[in-house]
Amino acid sequence: MHVDQRRSKWRTALIATVLGAGLITAPQATAQPTAQIDDGLALTPPMGFNNWNSTHCRADFNEAMVKGIADIFVDKGLKDAGYQYVNIDDCWALPERAADGNLVPHPVRFPNGIKAVADYVHGKGLKFGIYTSAGTKTCNKDGGFPGGLGHEEQDAKLFASWGIDYLKYDNCNNQGVDAKMRYTKMRDALKATGRPIVFSLCEWGQNKPWEWAKDVGHLWRTTGDIGDNWNSMVSIAKRNMVLAEYAGPGHWNDPDMLEVGNGGMTDVEYKSHFGLWAIMAAPLLIGADLRKVKPEMFEILGNKDVIAVDQDKLGVQGKAIRTEGGMYVFVKPLTNGDKAVLLFNENDSGAQISTTAEEIGLPKSFAYTVRDLWAKTTTHSAGSISAALPPHGSAMFRVSASNDWYSYPPAVTAGADAAVLYPGAMPLVTPGKPVTYTTTVSNTGRLPIFHTQAKLTVPDGWTVTPKSSPTKLILSGEKQFQTTWEVLVPATAKPGRFPVGATFTYTSPSSTTPVSTSYQTEAVVPGAAPVGVKFLSDHSWLRASNGHGPVEIDTTNGEAGARDGGTISIRGQKFTKGLGTHAPAHIEYYAGGDCTQVTATIGIQDNKVNPLSLVTYEVWGDNKKAYDSGPVTGQDAAKQLTADVTGATVVRLIITDGGNGKSYDHANWGDLKITCK
Repeated sequence: MHVDQRRSKWRTALIATVLGAGLITAPQATAQPTAQIDDGLALTPPMGFNNWNSTHCRADFNEAMVKGIADIFVDKGLKDAGYQYVNIDDCWALPERAADGNLVPHPVRFPNGIKAVADYVHGKGLKFGIYTSAGTKTCNKDGGFPGGLGHEEQDAKLFASWGIDYLKYDNCNNQGVDAKMRYTKMRDALKATGRPIVFSLCEWGQNKPWEWAKDVGHLWRTTGDIGDNWNSMVSIAKRNMVLAEYAGPGHWNDPDMLEVGNGGMTDVEYKSHFGLWAIMAAPLLIGADLRKVKPEMFEILGNKDVIAVDQDKLGVQGKAIRTEGGMYVFVKPLTNGDKAVLLFNENDSGAQISTTAEEIGLPKSFAYTVRDLWAKTTTHSAGSISAALPPHGSAMFRVSASNDWYSYPPAVTAGADAAVLYPGAMPLVTPGKPVTYTTTVSNTGRLPIFHTQAKLTVPDGWTVTPKSSPTKLILSGEKQFQTTWEVLVPATAKPGRFPVGATFTYTSPSSTTPVSTSYQTEAVVPGAAPVGVKFLSDHSWLRASNGHGPVEIDTTNGEAGARDGGTISIRGQKFTKGLGTHAPAHIEYYAGGDCTQVTATIGIQDNKVNPLSLVTYEVWGDNKKAYDSGPVTGQDAAKQLTADVTGATVVRLIITDGGNGKSYDHANWGDLKITCK
């Protein structure tokens, strides 16, 4: 939830009043904070549920929903998998406190009160959590509900009397009071109740809580709010993954709740999301309404092998030991000496990613066992850990040195990809022109495999011809076998994304039954490039992603649904044409080598200007940067953008968050035009 940073002229006076009234007590100079909270709570990252991502303040957030989630935790095996906390978020209370100053549960949403719901959840063998803000009001955009600032002791006692086990403490309407002071005050109030309550600091990483909150809370948000889209999830993962040194038992980096099941990403993307959170030892708080999700989502959320990586008692946050061209290798040491490995492909094209036992820090061994945590298979490897990953895909393994490696078949990786313009580019194909695909089978084991056969399948009407042999009688250990294929797309092919599949069969040394594996990739047929001088908002993009809500055409971004943002306005200039984006954003257009220049007026949307607004604008022609605005704030004058994209096949428009998170980063492209032949 976004911070309320209104810089009113009476702020200084209000702070003085709050301090003078004793509502917030300044820390004494002699106070010495402990190294961390030592109360035995959150020794592994908390697991549970929070309703906010799926309901916000809608009417379906109520007592029946909360009880239904608790029932599903038990009935679907999530409790057995380790999920404990059923937490409620904003909008559970009335807008005003009672005459005695206590918070009052909303009588329609919670007609039996909060304690009755907590008792129900406890009756299922689960724990119950609640929400408020370290400010005068909570973060609800309709004005908010009473916050905890100045009521810490009273609210903590009330929560304890209701049987609360977890408190999420937000950051809105904080009146400029020092964050450490506000959060420490609530820490002390919770401790004074005598009830064990996990304390979650939700100040969005604004004050770098990883540097000071180890003795204040059990977990702290490292980023702004997550959105249910690929770009948002990856952006947040990148900001969290560099903070591994600050996490450990009882004190965790929190990159926000899981979006798995909310519908904005594919199953492949949700697996990557879940794997990234697990390898980073992040809290696993389900943000989807489990009464409505697809059955496949329970397979992701309930994967005990992946959860075991997240919950490993050694308590180490996994690190990215290699990040090259959108391809990542994460490693997390485990209690028994094993290493968890996540191979992650951020790109929109397939990628083969590999590491070695030596690189991930395992001792030297003749061979290793490799447990695939999604496929639920165990193989052996001479030392290489590899996966052919689809766009946005990942693979997760548990790897250990082994003395009985020969009991398992060799690890085999298979993939198929077309040549692309640059790392991460879409696999574009031109109607009437041939394109080369390459299939690869890699045997990383010690023992050979036999009778390997590759096959490439293309859409009806397309032709595929092998240009090298598709068969291999014996594929020795630590060797690979490739076949090149010529694919011809008919000249009449219409624009779109088309599946291209590869199937491989081989025989393992331990069995005469053929093993079959498949790999799915795609080909993208672009539409026509623009002709003359055109507004890009009148032209279809190849792909687009946005930090909050969709990229908007001819309106600014409103963060939620399409067309919810209004007129594009930059420092008083209004535009009827252009794009409305919110960092981080990425939009690509097909230029076909026939365009020369992109122009626009750029800047933060007028009615969204905030001290936190900070972005950069970039324009790329294929893999060459043609324009970089540098930092752009809400106080900057509108800038005129001109970028030379001569000869580019693809023009890429990129907005970054400027390095301070994605709060209030409503970045407009007014009168965005492209000049082509």
